Amino acid sequence: MVFSPVKGGGRGGRTGFTRRAAVAAVGVAALLTAGACGSSDDGGGSGSTKVEVFTWWADGGEKAGLDGLVKQFGTDCAGQTFENGAVAGGAGANAKSVLASRLQQGTPPDTFQAHAGAELSDYILAGQVEDISADYDTWGLKQAFPQGLIDNLTVDGKIYSVPANIHRANVVWTNKKVLADAGITKDPADMAAFIADLEKVKAKGIKAPLAIGKDWTQLMLFESVLITDLGPDKFTGLWNGTTDWNDPLVTKGINDFKTLLTYTNTDRDALDWTDAEKLVMDGKAGYQLMGDWEAADLDAKKFTDYAWFTFPGNGETFQWLADSFVLPKGANNPEGTKCWLKTVGSAAGQKAFNTTKGSIPARTDAAPADYPKYQQAAMADWKSAKQVPSCAHGSACSQGWQGAANSALGAFSTKQDVAALQKALATAASQFVKK
Repeated sequence: MVFSPVKGGGRGGRTGFTRRAAVAAVGVAALLTAGACGSSDDGGGSGSTKVEVFTWWADGGEKAGLDGLVKQFGTDCAGQTFENGAVAGGAGANAKSVLASRLQQGTPPDTFQAHAGAELSDYILAGQVEDISADYDTWGLKQAFPQGLIDNLTVDGKIYSVPANIHRANVVWTNKKVLADAGITKDPADMAAFIADLEKVKAKGIKAPLAIGKDWTQLMLFESVLITDLGPDKFTGLWNGTTDWNDPLVTKGINDFKTLLTYTNTDRDALDWTDAEKLVMDGKAGYQLMGDWEAADLDAKKFTDYAWFTFPGNGETFQWLADSFVLPKGANNPEGTKCWLKTVGSAAGQKAFNTTKGSIPARTDAAPADYPKYQQAAMADWKSAKQVPSCAHGSACSQGWQGAANSALGAFSTKQDVAALQKALATAASQFVKK
């Protein structure tokens, strides 16, 4: 099942289900429900003190953030033992496949990572995750999180996840030396200026000035281009049905994206985001569009010669996503899981996690001085910028829609057929969005 994202993007409004979406995902719901129902009698009775935490945070800044959270969990939850269930792979593609199999088999982890927003819809409608609204009241989270975020987390009056953070997706990371060697002294203000700078870098012998990886990383870049060409409100409308995917501005966005691909590495479909990041670190590229977890990853790898800017033309737009955790039905240790969730949402837990993860806290009572330079800037922007969701990271679209978009971008990477991509995206929208 899927959500239909609300008008207004990241902060305002409430997310709901659609009749069309419900029909589209009946098969997924049945598959997931079959596994969980068989294990529902096991939860709570095992006496287990292990809490298996299932994530895709296996290395770099992501692993450092998880380590910080685990340390705080050890302080907060005496008698409980953290068990690492991480499955490596950018954006969780590998982890989600493993998780689906475990849910089908009726062996859920005690908690699992999922992007807050529409990505949770499959699990909610399949009855795979518990309502934790009462715990929000007990833990004071409705006062700690901004109301707009609470609204986005609420489905039919219930809340099912605890966000650990807020990430920004539409950020460009640079190798300062590569840009300086090309004579680039300021950030590009628009698409034309960005393309001109890419030309300057290429003229210095850098074959692929803009590093990129496979499917979901290409979707991220494409989304940023669409924000530039459509503006934030029409971009958000692509996911809630108020903007037609056949709009001429979408065609312009696809053509601009096609132009940008001419400046990228030809092996893009074989690389994960960290592989593309290495091209920037090694001076083989000047730019990479990636979420702000890259800041922590670069820091963890002790690469300091980097800078960043919001994607050209995105202006004061903050494309948001959030990592969150849930209580699965049939969890072996629900008591320990709730202690984990409480830590995730706590001030101390969010500080321990976000200072090393590269993201910013979801709580509004965090002190900017506790955070590195990038996070301080992001915290200020989160309060003032226009917020829009991300399909590539689940705040704008369901997993099914995400998969369709990634497949369409994968085909476009090879064939470069503008009309075919627009048709594929319009077809996906007709299946998943409320009309």
